[in-house]
Amino acid sequence: MAYDCDVLVIGGGIVGLSTAYAITRAAPGTRVTVLEKEPGPARHQTGRNSGVIHSGIYYRPGSLKARYAVRGAAEMVKFCAEYGIPHAVTGKLIVATDRSELPRLHALVQRGRNNGIPVRELGASQIEEYEPEVRGLAAIHVGTTGICDFVAVARQLAHGSGAEIRYGTRVVRVDRRPERGVAVLTAAGDVVRGRVLVNCAGLRCDEIARLTGDDPDVRIVPFRGEYYELARPELVRGLVYPVPDPAFPFLGVHLTRGIDGGVHVGPNAVPALAREGYGWGTVSLRELGSTLTWPGSWQIARRHWRYGAGELRRSLSKRAFTQAVGRLLPGVSEDDLVPTAAGVRAQAVLRDGTLVDDFLIREGARTVHVLNAPSPAATASLPIGREVARRALSAL
Repeated sequence: MAYDCDVLVIGGGIVGLSTAYAITRAAPGTRVTVLEKEPGPARHQTGRNSGVIHSGIYYRPGSLKARYAVRGAAEMVKFCAEYGIPHAVTGKLIVATDRSELPRLHALVQRGRNNGIPVRELGASQIEEYEPEVRGLAAIHVGTTGICDFVAVARQLAHGSGAEIRYGTRVVRVDRRPERGVAVLTAAGDVVRGRVLVNCAGLRCDEIARLTGDDPDVRIVPFRGEYYELARPELVRGLVYPVPDPAFPFLGVHLTRGIDGGVHVGPNAVPALAREGYGWGTVSLRELGSTLTWPGSWQIARRHWRYGAGELRRSLSKRAFTQAVGRLLPGVSEDDLVPTAAGVRAQAVLRDGTLVDDFLIREGARTVHVLNAPSPAATASLPIGREVARRALSAL
């Protein structure tokens, strides 16, 4: 069979492009083709987040998220510096505003130290040294957190990989033959053949896995994160986060001064009515049906309906969203919050309703599937790409 490439990557977000970059670095001469259905790179999770280079403090010691985020944060700063990509190491505050949050804050201090992250504990009066307008009972300062332009990073990875990248190319069918390789049919009627397929399709990674004949036994359940921009950015100097609830992979509504000087506020987390449902008006009956027929979705609703109701209220009520922000930033008003672009998190959910907490990479015959890579995947994209590349090259 005539092959168009050695490794065929589906998905032109930061993880797919990092994988292509890592493959050509590890094995020069390997032919890589990236298929991306959008007209350019990083149009979904990569380009619709807060732009934060996460430190790795939140993640279970020894997990892929912890190891790759800590390593990836340092590598991302170095990568941005090397290629002149806008970035800054700003540090951030994680602030407890209620006494019930203090034990979780102290647990984060220990987790950070276990992950090798320098952390400074602050009393209420010390918070003002970093953020004069922020109020809390206690906080921790994490100095290794930063910000960058992840879309620019993705573009540089695409350029530096030397891969053939085909934008505007949607995959509709995959024919996998374990003894030979894979052939992909695109919506335009073209056939692309490769020896190994790498699935980095993000919001559609479970669908691509099933097209190859691999049953991932997880379903992507999309959660929309809605953001506002602060009309008075001078209220916030850097990055301010609440203490997260360890039962959920979401970090709560936070304040992020971006690389452009603006301050993003959010996100919340509400079920999206389509895989790319960036607003309540975007509905896909097929994709919504896929979510509703997955047993795990109903288990999530049964276990976490109180949490979900609060998130839904903040989505539908600007006043409720402002109140949530006001716990950290008492001086904020509804008029200070200007709606801006939303994002959608591709969250893998098991059949029993468990939200997959760690990065999830699985292999099949001549396939490698990245099945859970939400935040902090952009931060961790360089080490994730090397790991996926290692598996893809071993399959050649």
